[in-house]
Amino acid sequence: MKPTSEILERIAKSSKEHKDGVFTRLYRYLLREDIYYAAYQKLYANRGATTKGIDDDTADGFSELYIKGLIQDLQNGTYRANPVRREYIPKKNGKKRPLGIPSFRDKLLQEAVRMILEAIYEPVFHDHSHGFKPNRSCHTALRQISSDFTGVVWFIEGDITGCFDNINHEILIDILARKIKDSKFLNIIRQFLKTGYVENWKYNKTYSGTPQGGICSPILANIYLNELDQKFEEIKKRFDKPRDTRQEKTPEYREVDNEMKKISYWIDHTDDVNERQKLIDRYKHLKKELHKIPCHPQTNKKFTFVRYADDWLVGVCGTKEECIALKAEIAEYLNNELKLTLSEEKTLITHSSEKVRFLGYDICVRRSQEIKGCKMKNGKWRKSRSLHLKVALTIPHTEKIEKFMFAKKAIIQTNGGALKFKPVHRTALLNQSDSEIVEQYNAEMRGLLNYYNLAVDYHTLDYFCYLMEYSCLKTIANKHKSTIHKIIRQYKDGKTWSVPYETKEGTKRVRPVKIADCKRGEASDIVFQRTKFNWKSTIRQRLNAGVCELCGKRHADLYEVHVVRNLNELGNSNWELAMKAKRRKTLVVCSDCHGKIHK
Repeated sequence: MKPTSEILERIAKSSKEHKDGVFTRLYRYLLREDIYYAAYQKLYANRGATTKGIDDDTADGFSELYIKGLIQDLQNGTYRANPVRREYIPKKNGKKRPLGIPSFRDKLLQEAVRMILEAIYEPVFHDHSHGFKPNRSCHTALRQISSDFTGVVWFIEGDITGCFDNINHEILIDILARKIKDSKFLNIIRQFLKTGYVENWKYNKTYSGTPQGGICSPILANIYLNELDQKFEEIKKRFDKPRDTRQEKTPEYREVDNEMKKISYWIDHTDDVNERQKLIDRYKHLKKELHKIPCHPQTNKKFTFVRYADDWLVGVCGTKEECIALKAEIAEYLNNELKLTLSEEKTLITHSSEKVRFLGYDICVRRSQEIKGCKMKNGKWRKSRSLHLKVALTIPHTEKIEKFMFAKKAIIQTNGGALKFKPVHRTALLNQSDSEIVEQYNAEMRGLLNYYNLAVDYHTLDYFCYLMEYSCLKTIANKHKSTIHKIIRQYKDGKTWSVPYETKEGTKRVRPVKIADCKRGEASDIVFQRTKFNWKSTIRQRLNAGVCELCGKRHADLYEVHVVRNLNELGNSNWELAMKAKRRKTLVVCSDCHGKIHK
């Protein structure tokens, strides 16, 4: 029997080669043990793996018997998904987002379903969709905007009201049924959608939406919103109108250009010095005027878009009236076909010279007449308006950077003077060691520096680095009841300063992050990557080895996996010391030892 990994690879290849292909008999892949070992390998390391749903079932206690029980229920048709436990997490705008926490048994099956759905749908998803996809991220979406939105005149900012909470279940199942002709497999997905939730010990039915917190919710939302991508593609094919190649230059530009060619000829064939100088002056004047005249006629029309989850941005070359008509068409499609509502207040039409906020960046299209030298494809250099109509990604300092530092209590507002902000010490970090304080600041700084390294004004984050570094110094100085200058002298390391700390390999040093450490490049990109599963996973090998990793007992009736949330939370008992020594969050133990651990 072929391993499930090879089957999923074959499904993905078939889906890529035959976009309209139909898949049948998928339910049988849910009856294979190896897919659950791979799913567990993916899930157990997450912090939520030890979070309980409505029952006590978590990643702790996983075993071969656990898998066989799940497969038995699926074979008999007795499997029933448990309702999720609903919690609320705060949003940036002060509101709260509902989060559903499934039982671990349901999570395990959802991960197996997600793997199959990903093999089928990932090859057919639109290339302009970037949310929750392998090897895609906010950065890949922003790069696509930088290249595809060149020269657009208008932005349409998309905002769908409560998108994930209002996904219509029947429409989603109908979309899935176009490619999946397996009623048993679809019924499992229907169970996940209809399972309901428990809030304050009261059961509530679910009538719409994909349960946020569910393992397969992101890919189900992408499958649903891929219909919107197809609508965008349909609009693009109808709306796009390339520039007329027969009319390469505007009449005004051609007239001045022809006059410059005539003057250039007479400059080379005039012997009179004074007359020649007049021609040169006239040529220089016309060249300045030429740079102010549009070279190509603005007769082309263009429609392009980028989507990240439920956030999308459309770029249009055309009139504002056309943008209003396009917005109305998109709103009508969402309402009639997907039963979603486009927010009138938040879906704005903005001129591309003004900034719009998308994925934490301010985006605009430059109108710059600055002339710079640029290298052509043939290797020669020429002067041109290289920045004109190019996309500029900039950093929203007030809303993002300053707000971040205030939230971390690293700065305070000054009343006046040369500096707008003043770095201060952070009381919450005083109990940590000096190296841990520096590492904490470095982690926070790298997060922002890495994320905003695509910005054209990335160099302006140097002030942010300065404030964070001196807040770090003040925190260390306050801890030792000292001053910044004494701390710098104590930890001086060449032209900068760094804090030493001991490791098994010897003494190492940690220094504050500088802006150059996270300069633009592939090494610093934040990319959501779907790691390839190790189908001969270590968990499976360790369970099949038949040895208790705590007492060494062989040939026990049952071996189970004990899981902890964090190694830092462990104490000094024998099993905790064993996990620390292995530096693993899992320990394969016999049922007797597992019972003793929980006692």
